[in-house]
Amino acid sequence: MNELPLDQVRTLLAVVDEGTFDAAAAALHVTPSAVSQRVKALEQRTGRVLLIRTKPVRLTESGEVVVRFARQLARLERDARAELGLAAEQGPARVPIAVNADSLATWFLPALTRVPQDPPICFELHREDESHTTALLREGQVMAAVTSSPDPVAGCTVRPLGLARYLAAATPEFAARHLTGDLAEDLCHAPTVVFDRRDDLQDEFVRSLTRGRSGAGRIRHLVPASDGFRDAVAAGLGWGLVPQPQAGPLLRSGRLVELAPGRPMDVPLYWQQWKLDSPALSTVAEVVATAAAEALLPGPARRRA
Repeated sequence: MNELPLDQVRTLLAVVDEGTFDAAAAALHVTPSAVSQRVKALEQRTGRVLLIRTKPVRLTESGEVVVRFARQLARLERDARAELGLAAEQGPARVPIAVNADSLATWFLPALTRVPQDPPICFELHREDESHTTALLREGQVMAAVTSSPDPVAGCTVRPLGLARYLAAATPEFAARHLTGDLAEDLCHAPTVVFDRRDDLQDEFVRSLTRGRSGAGRIRHLVPASDGFRDAVAAGLGWGLVPQPQAGPLLRSGRLVELAPGRPMDVPLYWQQWKLDSPALSTVAEVVATAAAEALLPGPARRRA
């Protein structure tokens, strides 16, 4: 009774991937009733509620554990079939990865071009803030993630990649209009560009200047794209923390000015991945670590200002 029947585990995974019981039934070529019975049987066997029956369905914490196991099982099965020469009809290996937008816009995509493609590997990238990519690992949606968390997700290993440096910048015109007095005080009120509502990097920078008294101003322009964020700052919409590789050319050309020279924000990045003996995943991990060592700054595994 302690075993997890594979047909039930795979059915749960299908429900999660397809979003509904009916869609999972169509994908599995069974009736919706059969799908429902399998999921209920799995919940009875584990003694846990695994799914919240919304549309689309949502996993409970226990469900995340089972789905992560299902994906790892599928990965192991694919690798075993490949070693036995039985995987040709299944297509290339698929490696889902969660990565933050700034890494995507700077060093991560060039890194993936270095991954050998014999046998071929398909990348499935999920863009998410570096402080939230581990949630996708925990849910079993991805096999690996670029994250700012040094604490490994259950069933995962973690290795440091380096420090991503950000520079506080604005246009000269914006600085002349909004930042004419004490910088710390002015930044508490000046318009700010942020990536999304969860982006607290600008707040953290201002708190480092005010010794925790205040964060960035209330006028916030949300620009949820790395290149768009840079362009919004360069257009004078507000000030913001721009990745150093993107800020460098604009600073040299005079389109941007650095607001606090000598006070960068360094964000530590880590690579977390499943504890899984997968050739494809191991290959990607080594290439990413090498590229990160070239593109990021070495340093202590902590965020500083």
